[in-house]
Amino acid sequence: MPSGRYSFYDTHDHTPLGEERFSCAPGPSGWRYTAQTFTPDGTPDGSVDLTLDSLARPLRLELRAAGWLIRGGALDGLTWVRSHRDDPEGLQAREGNDRAHTFAGRSPSFLIATARLLRLTEGASTRVRVVAFTDPVLAPRTLDQGWTLEGIETHPTDSGPLQVERYRVADLETGDEGLVHLAGDVVLAAPGIELEQLENPPSRTVDRAD
Repeated sequence: MPSGRYSFYDTHDHTPLGEERFSCAPGPSGWRYTAQTFTPDGTPDGSVDLTLDSLARPLRLELRAAGWLIRGGALDGLTWVRSHRDDPEGLQAREGNDRAHTFAGRSPSFLIATARLLRLTEGASTRVRVVAFTDPVLAPRTLDQGWTLEGIETHPTDSGPLQVERYRVADLETGDEGLVHLAGDVVLAAPGIELEQLENPPSRTVDRAD
């Protein structure tokens, strides 16, 4: 079961934006990722709890940041409820729904989930509709992304060969794009994300079609 720590930074000036301490593992019916998030000064800031089903659909999402809470999952596309801790009765809670495929956000877990959902073969491209939750207020935004699996490299390690998949991911509305390097259920590198610490090898969860 991999666990470790990611750091976040601004992609323009490399300003530190905090970190995420995570653990993840495949289960009998899918995959689960849990994490605690922290501000740059180390103050606890929120959490991530994402469970995928056997087809890599978001069975359950609970996302917290700066007092905001998202609860969602795959239901008639994607359905979610956004609320705030200062509204314990949920009087101002807002429900959303979209015919999208998966969720997105700052957490590396969303990149892993999307790659697993798409199951691209090497050289293949596709587009996927996602609902992204933007920090710090977890505001939802629906967008189309383009994903291309540009290559797969095998690296020898003490625990055996490690396959690293290189994806090019683009926001099809803005044209912004970047490279994402995945090894199983661990993001090795991505725009604004650095893997700072890893305990135990990645689990082989990002399946590709044969």
